[in-house]
Amino acid sequence: MSTVAIRAAQLPPPIPVTVRRVRQPKKNLPQTKIERDHVLNTVRDYVHEQKLVPPTPLDELRQHAEKIIADNKFNPVWIDYIGVLLANESWRETLATVPYEKRLLLMPKCLRVESKCPAPFDEFGLLCKQCGLCTIQDFQNEAEKLGYAVLVAEGSAIVMSLIQTGQIEAIVGISCLPVLERTFPYVEAAAIPAVAIPLLQDDCIDTTVDIDWVWDYIHLTSEDKTRRLNLNALHEEVRGWFTRESIDALMGPSTGKSEDIAREWLARAGNRWRPFLTVAAHQALRDDPEGPITDALKKAALAVECFHKASLVHDDIEDNDAQRYGESTLHAEHGIPVALNVGDLLIGEGYRLLADSDVDPKLRAAMLKVAAEGQRELCRGQGAELLWNNHPVALSSKQVIEIFRSKTAPAFEVALKVGAAFTGKLDDVATELQAYSEALGIAYQIRDDLDDLGDDSATDTNVTIRPSIILALLRERGEGEVADTMEKLWNGTCEVQPDRATIRNWALDSGAHEKAMLQLESYKEAAIRSLQSVDNANLKGLLRRVIGKIFNDLEIKGWCREFEVRNAPAEATEALAA
Repeated sequence: MSTVAIRAAQLPPPIPVTVRRVRQPKKNLPQTKIERDHVLNTVRDYVHEQKLVPPTPLDELRQHAEKIIADNKFNPVWIDYIGVLLANESWRETLATVPYEKRLLLMPKCLRVESKCPAPFDEFGLLCKQCGLCTIQDFQNEAEKLGYAVLVAEGSAIVMSLIQTGQIEAIVGISCLPVLERTFPYVEAAAIPAVAIPLLQDDCIDTTVDIDWVWDYIHLTSEDKTRRLNLNALHEEVRGWFTRESIDALMGPSTGKSEDIAREWLARAGNRWRPFLTVAAHQALRDDPEGPITDALKKAALAVECFHKASLVHDDIEDNDAQRYGESTLHAEHGIPVALNVGDLLIGEGYRLLADSDVDPKLRAAMLKVAAEGQRELCRGQGAELLWNNHPVALSSKQVIEIFRSKTAPAFEVALKVGAAFTGKLDDVATELQAYSEALGIAYQIRDDLDDLGDDSATDTNVTIRPSIILALLRERGEGEVADTMEKLWNGTCEVQPDRATIRNWALDSGAHEKAMLQLESYKEAAIRSLQSVDNANLKGLLRRVIGKIFNDLEIKGWCREFEVRNAPAEATEALAA
């Protein structure tokens, strides 16, 4: 294993990177990221319920896979894929107990870009040159930093030798389904904890893999006490706090019509990501991550949602939007004066809930300070956009990202920091939470922009200019009629505004859509990388999984699934630099 480490230390520094276009998965795999994650979560729940004990024989795995397919109406051609996931998840807890120094990360050479890869081979396999053309560099660097042995090789002789000498006690592998099928009997016979992330193509050239799955298994450790925490169940529990009955129970009886309107708006549809983040950060930093959730924490989470829903009321007024959540906006329903007052009332209610928290006064003060700073930053970001509306000029994609940084990210930062402050450990993680929130918020807003342009059901299908990453990229990348129309649209001289379908087609044809998706993946990756300096294994593990939870639950409406762009970790560096 020292040979691998010495060899890696002699490699040249990284050089500028490029990103290759994505190829579609084979038909015996789910075709989209959303589908693949749904299948994985279904398998994970099944293994937890059935308590499968590894190593599970191949015939038994097939029986379980058939049951999962029948119960969930999955495509029967996925049976081998589901079998692999079942074997992985049955080993999950065992893998978590094996020290990183006793693990091997085994990758196939077909992850490289074969026509451009400068790396030679030695007796151990591929000697990665850190060129940035593929994901091998990132996986290898992270795994070796943790203590893994890393091989980029096809042969099993080296692996079996390492196992037999006791140097390796667990394997995290990446491979295609045909190879996994051939090697299964050997892994089963060795009874060594092994997980294998299936490649998305089986043709042995320029293949790709679900990056976040690899990151999840690489970092799996028993030190992370949140690894068994069911994020889906936690999210559903948080959502349950926002019925009108639950809101009244936590906030006390309503005393008038204005409060009724405010609470009805608070109970209206929403993803509840921000209160979910508050609870997630709290659970990760507390001594018992699976301990009961108190009413005091529920009130803190409710306060975070009050701030968010107030910002939506004001935002809808400022943007003159007629609908939200498929219903009339508050000002369209009750008039602008009432809506403004309700928004202000919700801000006051948020501060009241935090100020009345049944916690140590120092913790209360910390939560209030976080909320006040976040409110200030949010208003500064929104103010920059409003002032731009008074004198609109064309914005570059980098300028749009800066608006996202100051307008969207603060709400996520408040949510996470309130949860951390509630535990008294905010000072230990404040810097990392800020960086994580910034990347998360930008990624979320990019996803929101993509989602908006995919929604043809909106009342107004024409596109009006605003700080949007798609519109900025389209102006930068469009040609001919597209470039001319976008320039006029940004300058306010466009007589006939294009509709969503037209903008969507332009974005797909010009590459603006692909670039936006790459930026989305880059900022998701940047959020994960911001956690590298976090010492708390619970917080690091939980927030890494939260990325997958949030973005896998979001679905771009009607135009992105078949053009999904993934596997762009190299752009994380560009994202952080931006």
